[in-house]
Amino acid sequence: MISNFKSISLTYRKAPLEIRERVALNEAECKNLMQKIKDFTETAELLVLSTCNRTEIYYTSNEDLSDDIIKLLGVEKNIPSLIDQKSFFEIYNDQADAVLHLFEVGIGLDSQVVGDMQIVNQVKFAYQWSADLNLAGPFLHRLMHTIFFTNKRVVQETAFRDGAASVSYATVELAEELLSATPNANILIVGLGEIGADVCRNFKANTSFKNITLTNRSPLKSEALALECGIEHVPFETLWEAVSKADLVISSVAKEEPLFSKEEIESLSILSHKYFIDLSVPRSVDARAEEVPGVIVYDIDHIQNRSNEALENRLNAIPHVRKIILDSIVEFNEWSKEMEVSPTINKLKNALEQIRKEELSRFVKQLNDEEAKKVDEITKSIMQKIIKLPVLQLKAACKRGEAETLIDVLNDLFNLEKQSEQILRD
Repeated sequence: MISNFKSISLTYRKAPLEIRERVALNEAECKNLMQKIKDFTETAELLVLSTCNRTEIYYTSNEDLSDDIIKLLGVEKNIPSLIDQKSFFEIYNDQADAVLHLFEVGIGLDSQVVGDMQIVNQVKFAYQWSADLNLAGPFLHRLMHTIFFTNKRVVQETAFRDGAASVSYATVELAEELLSATPNANILIVGLGEIGADVCRNFKANTSFKNITLTNRSPLKSEALALECGIEHVPFETLWEAVSKADLVISSVAKEEPLFSKEEIESLSILSHKYFIDLSVPRSVDARAEEVPGVIVYDIDHIQNRSNEALENRLNAIPHVRKIILDSIVEFNEWSKEMEVSPTINKLKNALEQIRKEELSRFVKQLNDEEAKKVDEITKSIMQKIIKLPVLQLKAACKRGEAETLIDVLNDLFNLEKQSEQILRD
């Protein structure tokens, strides 16, 4: 059984943004890299995960392939000098460390925003790509399904995924609350700094909203993000026309004076409600705007308080999450150890089956069809009872870390290596 799982990790913890964005991989690049690693190394199982905060390669090999893989990543991204940046990578050559790291990544413990809800789907996509390229074997299949099951337990048993723990997530969450009774609500996003861009991307991941428009002083930036997120963009010169149509305006504009003055808002025709979420500092929505009938404004402090409360709940849940993860790893390790003795169990079954068939062949000619069938059933039952105890003993020995001795004893008692060779020849 495979016991040589390793990983290479480039994340926000050690690598600056300018390094991470240069090596970030899209789906096609992930698959290309996996094919390169498969062609140039001995690895049998492989997973490549790339998000805005991390690019990671998980693989199985008896050797440390980190240098080779970093070079191949450099080839895929046309960065020949990437190997010179190895200090930004974290290398996990111990299987236990690599497995624990993948659990923490998949559950969201290792995310920049603790409990990141998107990471689970990103890991699932990466796993699917591995399966598509036949680079997911028994070890990786079992490991990934254990992680997904563990994630379900975390969601059901803890508050780790409750609430929105970042400003951009909290903004989308508040939008859902405000517009829950407004079908086909129109949302306008103004300003595409880091927060504004994150808000756009989080709306993209939320299927509740269809009518989202963005605008920005820089039209090129606005067009590029609109294309990425599959939403509409309008020229900044038509800002107030877009505001008049919007049920919710989200602003993250860097400006000394408010972009949305009370007087301008007052001139709008507001039939029921118009919501503003102001993520700017200084504020881009006039503090007096709520004096206008139907206008409700939420500022950055309100959003930050929501995200801080959610983050505190998630942090408080971490000890419980870690316990669930460790329970799952113990169960996975037991399975993995049992798989180490699986070849011996199969050899033992084959050896006994060979003996059974040889003995049956000596007497079956003397029996009619009904008698032969009965004897076949009886001998199969006897064989299953004979093999049951050695199998249970082997599995128990695995848990005690003593399987190797019992494997040697069974090999000697039943001459399993010779029996296997004979079966293959036959």
